[in-house]
Amino acid sequence: MNERELLKSMFAAAVQAAQPEKVIAEHLPQVPAGRTIVIGAGKASAEMARAFEAHWPGPVEKLSGLVVTRYDYAVTCQHIEIVEAAHPVPDKAGETAAKRILDTVANLSEDDLVVCLISGGGSALLSLPAEGLTLDDKQQLNRALLKSGANIREMNCVRKHLSAIKGGRLAEAIHPAKLHTLMISDVPDDDPDVIASGPTVPDPTTYNDAVDIIKRYAITKPVVAIDHLTSGMHNEKLAHKLTETPKPGNPCFENTNAVLVATPQRSLEAAADVAMQNGVTPVILGDSIEGESSQVAIVHAGIAKQVVRHQQPVKKPCVLLSGGETTVTVKGDGRGGRNAEFSLALAIALTGIEGVHCLAADTDGIDGSEDNAGCLVSPNTLERAAARQLKAKDYLANNDAYSFFEQLDDLLITGPTLTNVNDFRAILIT
Repeated sequence: MNERELLKSMFAAAVQAAQPEKVIAEHLPQVPAGRTIVIGAGKASAEMARAFEAHWPGPVEKLSGLVVTRYDYAVTCQHIEIVEAAHPVPDKAGETAAKRILDTVANLSEDDLVVCLISGGGSALLSLPAEGLTLDDKQQLNRALLKSGANIREMNCVRKHLSAIKGGRLAEAIHPAKLHTLMISDVPDDDPDVIASGPTVPDPTTYNDAVDIIKRYAITKPVVAIDHLTSGMHNEKLAHKLTETPKPGNPCFENTNAVLVATPQRSLEAAADVAMQNGVTPVILGDSIEGESSQVAIVHAGIAKQVVRHQQPVKKPCVLLSGGETTVTVKGDGRGGRNAEFSLALAIALTGIEGVHCLAADTDGIDGSEDNAGCLVSPNTLERAAARQLKAKDYLANNDAYSFFEQLDDLLITGPTLTNVNDFRAILIT
């Protein structure tokens, strides 16, 4: 197969390795004496619910639940209701779903079991403002965070402290029932408290941390949300007014369990297997790479150049694989997610270098909020762009990588993949 076909095969293998149908069955909890209630949120949560139903050995008459996923990501389940909401900016449907989920787990006993299906995207989809805040407040702050360049850990710290359900608060509502959380990780380092803002696990962050992040990125609006965070701070000058998120050791976590069923590393390893089967040496650079997309691209390009020029740290043919979640500080008014931004910056950094192809995409099938999973880069990308009078650096400066690659027919469009282990990057050097 040619270079592009090989890159697409590696991406497909990465996505397939994280499919709920492949990973859910081996992580099921014991059947309880009482009811089994399935809840969840995320881009993969509906498919996780379908896989759970297919493999659950317990009585179906005691099985029910409610899961919220992104628009167009719903699947058909027999006993678990699936609803859809907006991502990455929350909407009313997500707020309603969050309220209904809290109602679903209210007044349970120790004989009951709650299975929580969590995947990336759940933070926006499970949006229930804390007391005194509105959905509009959360929408405004969420948009500001998305444009600020804050990483996912920072964004979710803030989100937890504006929420009535995130940061372990859902676990508080479920107690004293048994709680078994199945998670598909889309975050660097696979931290359970960061995935979907950790609604069912202890939260090590504080209001003080959230305020520090808001100050770091100079976010000043909406004022009511900023005031809420400040009111939660605990120091000698300001009385502690708001209850902190539940921390490690809180009694609500005594009868809980959280399991990672799919991770970025496992998907990178699946892609590496495809490479080896095709005579290409894989090098996994890391599954937790963060930073500004354009800068991460420059570093990746530097490694690729070293391979081309000096056959180091590995001889070609080889493929450099990496995962994680980069960020984009939006300064222009163009279109494009972090993988498109990475791809365009990489193409520019590789100017004059032969034999390097790249695929960068989000494993959920959506790069940011556009309709593409990512983009493809070839050795002649800039040459073809110049023939169309497309100035790559201008498009990058305007954060308009989507438009650039669209005109070259180099967008990777897959549609919803029904899973999510975050960014996937493969740089093939022949």
